[in-house]
Amino acid sequence: MAKSAAERRSAMVRLVESKTVQRVAPPLLLPAGPYLDLAGEEFGRQLLLTTSNNGVEYCLRPDFTLPIAKSYLDDGMAGVPGAFTYLGPIFRQENGVPVEYDQAGLELLGQPDANSALDQVLTFARWALAIYDVTAPNVRLGGVGLFEALLAAMGISPQWQTRIRSRFGHPAALQRLMERLTSPDNRITGTAPDARETIIEIVTDNMLSAGLSLVGSRQPEEIADRYLEKQALDAVPIPAEMVALLVDYLAVIDTPGRALDRIRLMTAEAGLDLEAPLDAVRMHAAALTALSPRAEVVFDASFSPRLDYYTGVVFEMTGVDGDILASGGEYDRLLDRLGAPEPIAASGCALWTDRLEQEATR
Repeated sequence: MAKSAAERRSAMVRLVESKTVQRVAPPLLLPAGPYLDLAGEEFGRQLLLTTSNNGVEYCLRPDFTLPIAKSYLDDGMAGVPGAFTYLGPIFRQENGVPVEYDQAGLELLGQPDANSALDQVLTFARWALAIYDVTAPNVRLGGVGLFEALLAAMGISPQWQTRIRSRFGHPAALQRLMERLTSPDNRITGTAPDARETIIEIVTDNMLSAGLSLVGSRQPEEIADRYLEKQALDAVPIPAEMVALLVDYLAVIDTPGRALDRIRLMTAEAGLDLEAPLDAVRMHAAALTALSPRAEVVFDASFSPRLDYYTGVVFEMTGVDGDILASGGEYDRLLDRLGAPEPIAASGCALWTDRLEQEATR
C-alpha cells in the first residue's frame, strides 16, 4: 500500500532525528552579508532582504548550509566531528515573486574520513528519496577537485587557472571563454612598467568628468588592476594543445566507468598524472551505484554547482521531469572562507521535499 503524505513526512522526521545526527534549526532571519560575500551576485538576487534601523541588511533564511557551517565555527567546534540535519522552510524570490520551499538535508563537518563522509551523504540522499518511492533517479556526478587538479597539472598560469575555475559551473560563460581561447586573434602582448599609474590617472579623470563619485563605487585602482590582469592573461596564452585538452575534457559525459577511463587516457597521453582524483571519483561512483542499482548514473565533466566553494565530488539527483530532488557534495572551501583556523572537511546535501512529495504522487 502506498504511503500517505503524513506517513512520508513522519519518516523524513525520523530520518533527520536519528541517533547519529543532531537536528538544528538556524534562525529564520539571518545577516545577509555572508550570503552576498560568499554566494555572489547571482544568488544575492534571490534573497528576500530587509534592513534594520542601524542599516544592517538581513535576509529570510535562503538555505541551511551556510548558517550551519558558520554556527559550527562560531561555537568553537573547528576540528570536532559534527553531523547536522535539518527540515524546514527556506525563502527566496524568483522573477521578483517571494517563494517558500521545504528543504531537508545533512551536513557533515570535520569528519576524520572525508571519503566516508561523502558516502554517508550519498546514502542519506538515497534513503530520503526512498521515503518518497523514488528508487530510480537520474544522477549526475561532477568532479570539481578533478577539474582543479587538471588545471594545476596543465602548468598554466595561476591567473588563467583562476579565470577558468571561476566560470566552471556557468556553462555559457565557460563556453565563451573556450571559444575565445580557441580563436586568440586579439591578444595584447605587453604592458609598460609604469602603466598602472597612468591608467589610474586616466580612469580617475574619466570618472570625475562623468560626475561619478570616487567613494562608494569601484575605485580607479581596482579598475586599473582588473585591466592589467586582463592584459597579463592575454600576454601569457595557454598553449594550443592544452586548450584542445580542456575542450575535450569538458565534452566528456558518459557512464562513470567509461567517462573516467576516457579522461584517464586523454590526460595520460598529455603527460598528466591525475590518478588520485580520478580514483576518488571512481570510488564514490561505485558506492553510489551499489546504493542505487536502478539509478541512471552519469559523470559529466562540465558539471559543477554555481557556488564556487565546492571542492570535490558533487552530485544532483533528478526526477521524471528533470526537477532537482537532491544535490550536494564536498565543500571544504566554505569553511575556509568563513574563517576556519585550519582546513576542515565538509560534505552535505539538500533535498527539496516539496518536489519529492510531487514525485511520490505521480
